[in-house]
Formats: sequence, C-alpha cells, structure tokens
Amino acid sequence: MTETPVHAVEKASKGSLDRDIALAEVGKEKRTSFIKAWEETEKTKSENKAQKKLSAVDAWENTKKAIFEAKLRGMEEKLEKKKAEYGEKMRNQIASIHKQAEEKRAMVEARRREEILAAEEGAAKYRATGNTPKKPLGCF
Repeated sequence: MTETPVHAVEKASKGSLDRDIALAEVGKEKRTSFIKAWEETEKTKSENKAQKKLSAVDAWENTKKAIFEAKLRGMEEKLEKKKAEYGEKMRNQIASIHKQAEEKRAMVEARRREEILAAEEGAAKYRATGNTPKKPLGCF
C-alpha cells in the first residue's frame, strides 16, 4: 500500500499538530513552573518579613520588661533600705522607752527606800521618846 498524497498531507499535518500541542504543553508547564516559583518566593519573602517583625516585637518586649524589672528592683532596694532604717529607728525608740522605764523604776525604788528609812527613823524616834504618832494609821 502506497500512501496517497491525501494520507501524506494528513500525516504531515497531524505531526505538525502534535508538535504544536506539545509545544503548547511545554509553554504551559513553563508558565506554571514560573508561577509556582514566584508564589514560593513571595511566600518566603512574606514569612521572612513576618519573622523579622516578630523578632523586633520580641526584642522591644524584652527591653521594656528589663527596664521595668530594673526599676522594680531599685524600688524594692529603696523599700528594704527604708524598712531597715525604720526598723532601726523603732528599735532605738524601744531602747529609749526601756531606758526611761528603768529610770522611773529606779526612782520609784529609791523613793520607796527613802520612805521606808523615814518610817524606820520615825519609829525609832517615837520609841526613843515614848511618844505615839499623831496621825492615825491609814488602814484603821
């Protein structure tokens, strides 16, 4: 069977059509590949940008926290110092009160001894003279 010119034209145009379809497929795959690569690049850029901003926010937060924690420590130190000073002041006042109380006790004790001595001297005087006291006893 020999090919007729019609079959040869059909075969030639069919090969040309297959080639055009194949070239179109290759072009389509190339575009799809470029689009996919572009998409991945844009996603990566976006991800990197977001990561950079998140790092900046974390750094800002850490800086602010460190500043306020340092202020807090400073305030705590001041309060501890004031507490110690106030405690010392209170202990000094307590010691002063204790000293005053001791002085008052000593004065009361000295007064008691003086009164006992005076009573003993008065009793000795009354015994020696034989007189009786003019004041009546307070309990009778």
